[in-house]
Amino acid sequence: MLFKTEFIPGIIDGTITLTFRNWKRPQARAGGRYRFGPDDVLFVDAVTRVRAGTVSDAEAQRSGFASAEALRAELRATKSTSVYRIAFHDERSRDTRAQAAQDDRLTVDDIELILARLARMDRNGAWTGPTLELIAKRPGIVSTELAKQLGQDRAVFKTNVRKLKALGLTISLEIGYEPSPRGVAYLESLRTRRKTR
Repeated sequence: MLFKTEFIPGIIDGTITLTFRNWKRPQARAGGRYRFGPDDVLFVDAVTRVRAGTVSDAEAQRSGFASAEALRAELRATKSTSVYRIAFHDERSRDTRAQAAQDDRLTVDDIELILARLARMDRNGAWTGPTLELIAKRPGIVSTELAKQLGQDRAVFKTNVRKLKALGLTISLEIGYEPSPRGVAYLESLRTRRKTR
């Protein structure tokens, strides 16, 4: 499948896991594998046909857009236009993220890279720090309560946590979340930086 260059970083780090296409007929199938770049293969989890007007802001964000309205504009679709919703993942990246989450030996370069990625996520409003700090203070708390504490819609909150998980900073529990060993190390590095300033 083809993607614009601006979406590639999000696909690689796992924050983009959906795409919407204005196809006349499906050009991907559930269970199919499609080359993405020289070394990666995307695995398609599901292909469904939906009305563009039913796509939520949270789904649009998972496809790399700020809102459902922005996604419809890109597709040149009205709310009644029928589009294809493709859910996918990069299996190799998923394995790498799981390993990264357990690695708490952060170098200065690791920390700078995390800071840069979080800054990119915060470009439309700072949420990464407050979300990660709240999860650290309240592990195992249901997402509805955490979202309310941050003044967010639950769907938006869960999408945001998935972005942090894609960086290996959080772990999903049976109920709620907790920082991963990598996330704990990152938060400790921030506290150390504040003390030395």
